[in-house]
Amino acid sequence: MDRFLRPSRHRPPAHRSRPAAPIAALIAALALLAGVLSGTAAGAAAPEAAAEPNLVRNGGIEAGLDGWNCSAGSGSAVSSPVRSGTSALKVQPSGNDQGQCTQTVPVRPNSQYALSGWVQGSYAYLGARGTGTTDVSDWTSSAATWTELDTSFTTGPNTTSVTVYVHGWYGQPAYHADDLTLTGPGGDPGTVPAAPSGLSVSSTTATSVSLSWSAVSGATGYTVYRDGTRATSVTGTSATVTGLTAATSYRFEVTAANAAGESARSASVSATTREGGGNPGGSLPPHALVGYLHTSFANGSGYTRLADVPASWDVINLAFGEPTSSTSGDIRFQLCPQTECPNVEPVADFKAAIAAKQAAGKKVLLSIGGQNGQVQLTSTAARDAFVRSVSGIIDEYGLDGVDIDFEGHSLSLNNGDTDFRNPTTPVIVNLISALKTLKAKYGESFVLTMAPETFFVQMGYQFYGTGQWGGQDPRCGAYLPVIHALRDSLTLLHVQDYNSGPIMGLDNQYHTMGGADFHIAMTDMLLTGFPVAGNSERFFPALRPDQVAIGMPASTQAGNGHVSTGEVNKALDCLTKGSNCGSYRTHGTWPGMRGLMTWSINWDRYNNWEFSRNFDAYWP
Repeated sequence: MDRFLRPSRHRPPAHRSRPAAPIAALIAALALLAGVLSGTAAGAAAPEAAAEPNLVRNGGIEAGLDGWNCSAGSGSAVSSPVRSGTSALKVQPSGNDQGQCTQTVPVRPNSQYALSGWVQGSYAYLGARGTGTTDVSDWTSSAATWTELDTSFTTGPNTTSVTVYVHGWYGQPAYHADDLTLTGPGGDPGTVPAAPSGLSVSSTTATSVSLSWSAVSGATGYTVYRDGTRATSVTGTSATVTGLTAATSYRFEVTAANAAGESARSASVSATTREGGGNPGGSLPPHALVGYLHTSFANGSGYTRLADVPASWDVINLAFGEPTSSTSGDIRFQLCPQTECPNVEPVADFKAAIAAKQAAGKKVLLSIGGQNGQVQLTSTAARDAFVRSVSGIIDEYGLDGVDIDFEGHSLSLNNGDTDFRNPTTPVIVNLISALKTLKAKYGESFVLTMAPETFFVQMGYQFYGTGQWGGQDPRCGAYLPVIHALRDSLTLLHVQDYNSGPIMGLDNQYHTMGGADFHIAMTDMLLTGFPVAGNSERFFPALRPDQVAIGMPASTQAGNGHVSTGEVNKALDCLTKGSNCGSYRTHGTWPGMRGLMTWSINWDRYNNWEFSRNFDAYWP
């Protein structure tokens, strides 16, 4: 699809060639001559030279990742395979990250250095940059067994440090590295940096804690410790520690490091994660079925009266409330005209049906947007009109809350808006503000759901907004700041796993619609969390399982990506029971995942209620 814009990734140049045989022979002859001239003829014993020290810190990866900074959380120390010792480096590239691990090494000006290391896997690189002369590298496109890479360089007249690195290639399988060595005159490592100060808690969720601290002069990286154990390493002055338990207290410290070593630990701070058992918007059954009811329009599925919706449906989204213009913020809602829907019920009967559904424990929401309802809150005036008009509809019909179904060009990110935790784009900031105002007005009983497309959520794993260099579709990942800012008020997120192009999952493979695999991979991302645009310092934390439902079409006519009930059940089996997962391996099992959403109730009726009946049979 044309909106899936990706920076181009060019195949690397051919592997550098080794010296030809005649040249190698000449080199050997010259070495022999040098030995003769120095009084050391062939066969004569020469004094044994002392081995040059390895300037790379923890080059054998025997101390975990100590000394190394790996991009996007891509690196880890593993016990197999190893070339020597008990540990080696494993690095997993992604579609937007080469999987690079670096170390800054002090060196001397105008000096010669030899760099070598052993790798295994596809597309593995070893190199040095910042040499002050010509930056160098060696690489292999395939190493089924441990293969040595080596290169050399001379530093420039003002060079006092170089960056040694290993990396793979975009979207390729993991590679391994071990016994990384840099020999030559050692430089002045300087002094160990001071312990960081100003460590504080920025925010918490039920499963994560975000931290920040003051920069330390001379530091090239920082390590965060959780309850005394290393949790993550970053190069900046903030980090989010994930995978935590709800309603649990944790102690955090941070250290600074450079080539000279690691500082003492900072003063500690404590943080308690939020309660994880909450259900914003009131009670829902443990497993809920969500459906959209075509209320303001008709199509080939026909009009269905609200009173005729079966009891299977726990959340009924009235489609749609739409703006008077794309930027007005003024939302209007009305029943389908009788000329278009001859069997539409009178407004009084419709309101009575809402009350009857609520009396039966169901939630009835106003769904805002849809395919044709572009909503762009570009100004505070539009924001205020949105709050005022939506409140009026909720009050008139006695609704339980709203569903945000912004599609198309409703949400996009301005150039320079690169951090989903601190958005600056007006349409994003104003929407967040408007929804917080509605939540504050109606209180804990207010139901808030969202139905973004995969492009606006999971695509954020690879690309976010226009990107570092511009040129990407500004809608990439644009829902992430909205979801994140409202995660503690969010009742349900049901991403539309349909009408989607291929999306990269956490296994760094592309997944396409048409089977259980797509739903499994997309949902695993929501329940696990992921680094946004491959940046481990900007990690989108996992949602609670009770906040997540899978969005699917109810029939082949309802949208691209429809799957059989058998495939639906495979996805549910995998995500809630850990079985029937196929080749994909999830990052957990979530028996408390809330359920399913479908477009739509009308299309399910058209298809003899196959979707809802299957749901009822799976979760009776």
